[in-house]
Amino acid sequence: MSGPPKTPDGRYIVVDGIMWRATRPDLDAAKEKALVGDLVDARRAVKTADTDQATADARARVDIAKRALGERGPVWWTDGAPDYNRRAIANTPYADWWEERSAKA
Repeated sequence: MSGPPKTPDGRYIVVDGIMWRATRPDLDAAKEKALVGDLVDARRAVKTADTDQATADARARVDIAKRALGERGPVWWTDGAPDYNRRAIANTPYADWWEERSAKA
C-alpha cells in the first residue's frame, strides 16, 4: 500500500503541497494499529455527534490519538530541528527536494 510521499527524513508526509507530521517511527505495529483505530473511531464520532458536548468530546479524542501517534504536540525527533507541520512545502527547507521530486514525476 502506498501512501502520500514522505520527506527523505521521514518526518512529514506531503498532501496537496502541505506538510503534515508523520507518525512516530518508534511505535510498534500493534500499538500504531490500535492508535489509528482510536483515531478513526474518534473522527467518526465527530461526524455523528449530535450535541456540542459530544462534538467537543470526540474532538478531544481525535487530539489524544494524534498526539499519541506523534502527529501533534511535541516533535518526536531529538536533533532540535524545527517543526514545519501544516506548512506549504515550498516555504520550507524541503522545497528543493519537492521540486526535484515533482520534476521527475
